[in-house]
Amino acid sequence: MAETAERRTAGRLTLWGARAAWLAIALVGDRAVGGAVAERSDAVQFTATAGAWVGWAAGALALAVPGVAMLTAVRAVVPTATVVAALTFVAGADGGAVMALAVPAVVAGVLVGSADTGRVYVQAEAYGDEDRFPLRAPYGYLAATVATWALWVAVLLIAPMAWAARSWILAGVSTVLAVGAAWVLPIRWHQLARRWLVAVPAGLVVHDPVVLAETVMLPRRQIEAIGVVAAHDRVTALDLTGPTPGVAVEIELVEAATAVLAPRAATPKGTAIHTTALLVAPTRPGAVLREAALRRLGIR
Repeated sequence: MAETAERRTAGRLTLWGARAAWLAIALVGDRAVGGAVAERSDAVQFTATAGAWVGWAAGALALAVPGVAMLTAVRAVVPTATVVAALTFVAGADGGAVMALAVPAVVAGVLVGSADTGRVYVQAEAYGDEDRFPLRAPYGYLAATVATWALWVAVLLIAPMAWAARSWILAGVSTVLAVGAAWVLPIRWHQLARRWLVAVPAGLVVHDPVVLAETVMLPRRQIEAIGVVAAHDRVTALDLTGPTPGVAVEIELVEAATAVLAPRAATPKGTAIHTTALLVAPTRPGAVLREAALRRLGIR
């Protein structure tokens, strides 16, 4: 069933806002980058300018083509502009030029990280009459993602500049780290973009490769009621939020379903749990309830 016009409008606004901010970066960002390397060698200046345009083009492509894989790309690339703005300030670029870069960079980063933008990207690849609702990231997994992203950005920016400056040891080490990180980390980051609660004609599906070893299928006949619960009310339902604090959606069942939790060190084959109620944490709980009501699932 189609999402509401209000939700479609919100997603379009955040995405087009991010695109406009990204275009602004292209128009004003060269002053800050150029000012930061103005007193460096020609090789460093060329590398900084070329690198900035390559990064901008990558972000523009990710913003232009919504999709699940592109959601990971856009959230990895676009926030890098904020880091670049901070580095230009440290390098001594003019304050006005830095602010002209930093403001649209922060705006673009916030908008691509928003729930509405995420919904547009995951819904772009939905099949037929299904609605995908992204789930909030588990705090532990999110912290690890941010930390590894920061490491990747650091070595990615250092490597080409070190080669241009002929700092061979730093260039070699940072290049190895950048290539290794680019090979391993995006796969792990992408798991966050593949976490959804999906409404389909037959019922609900919990698709979560971070928390679950197998997708949980909940046929319509098995669903008794759906409602919103606060953190202190999570006492009896199986918590599939990650864990993630705050408001969650509880799905009550008329008969037990089996959820197989993802493998851990102590349980390499995963853990099968039978439950008559489970919790998920959509980024937009209200949108889930509205969709459930449209599909005539029980609401409490």
